[in-house]
Amino acid sequence: MTTRRSALFSLIAVAGIGGTAFGQAYPTRPITLVVPFPAGGPTDAIARIVAEGMRASLGQPVIIENVAGAGGNIGVGRVARAVADGYTLVAANSGTHVFNGAMYTLQYDVSKDFEPIALAARESLIVVGRKSLPAKDLNELLAWIKANPNATQATAGVGTPPHLGGILFQSISGARAQFVPYRGAAPAMQDLLAEQVDFDITSPVTTLPQIRSGSIKAYAVAAKTRLAAASEIPTADEAGLQGFYAGSWFAFFAPRGVPKDVIVRLNASVASALSDPAIRQRITDLGLEISPRDEQTPEALSATQKADIEKWWPIIKAAGIKVD
Repeated sequence: MTTRRSALFSLIAVAGIGGTAFGQAYPTRPITLVVPFPAGGPTDAIARIVAEGMRASLGQPVIIENVAGAGGNIGVGRVARAVADGYTLVAANSGTHVFNGAMYTLQYDVSKDFEPIALAARESLIVVGRKSLPAKDLNELLAWIKANPNATQATAGVGTPPHLGGILFQSISGARAQFVPYRGAAPAMQDLLAEQVDFDITSPVTTLPQIRSGSIKAYAVAAKTRLAAASEIPTADEAGLQGFYAGSWFAFFAPRGVPKDVIVRLNASVASALSDPAIRQRITDLGLEISPRDEQTPEALSATQKADIEKWWPIIKAAGIKVD
C-alpha cells in the first residue's frame, strides 16, 4: 500500500512539472522587456508606457532593458537566443522585424524565431528641420536641399523607418541629401537640436516635444491625414509632396517556443494596458495611433508582419540596400 501511495505521489509531482513554470501560475518573477534602441526613442517610449500598465494585470514588474546597436539587431538577437519561458520579451518595430530581415545577414529569422504577442500602435513620420534652416515650408525645404549638395538627413540607423522614409522622400521629391545614421531616434534628435545635421524624417514621439518648444521646425506629416496630437502640421500632400507616406508600427514579441498559455496571458496584459484611458491618452499625446482591439491579437500581428515583409523586402532588395 505504501509503495502504491508513493508511486501515486510521484506521478502527481511529475504531472505538475509539465505545466508552465513547473505548475506555478505565470508569472512568478519580474519580466525583462528588451528595447533594442537607446532610451528616449519611440520604441522605448511606448514600451515603458505599456510596461507600466502590464504590471497591474500580471502582478509582476516588467523591467525595461535598453540593448542598442546594429539597427536594433543586437537586442533582438539576444531575445531570439533567450530561454522560451516568457520572462524575456522584445519591444519591436517594423524596422527590427521587417526591414532588417532584408538588409542584414542575421543569426535569427525575424518571423520564424519569434512568437507574436501584440501589435500596440502605429505612427506616421514627420519631416522636421533644424531651427536655423531658412526654409519656411516643405516646398522651400525641397528647394533648399536641391541647392545644397552637402545637405544632411539624420536617421535612427541604417534600415530603420526614418532611413527608408528618407529614401522614399528623396525618390519622390528628387531632392538628394546625405544620410547620417545614429544608434536610435533619440541620439539623432540630439544632433538635430545641436544643428549638427539639417533635417530628419522621424517619429512624432521624439519630434513633437521639440516642435512645441520651438526648438526645431516642422514641415509635414508623411500620412494621408493630419495627426490628432498636432493638427497644425500639414500632410505632405497638403504641403506639396504628393504620395509621401511613411511610418512604422510597434509591437511585442517573445522567443519562439514560449507556451501558448503564456502568450495568451501576455496578450491579455498588453490589451488591458492599452484599454486604460490614462495610458491611451499618454500614447495619443505622443502622436501615435493605438491599434484597434481586433488588431492587437498575436494572429493579427503575424499577418501584419507577413504583409509588410511581402511588400518591403522586394523594394529593399531592388534598391540594393545591404548592411554587412
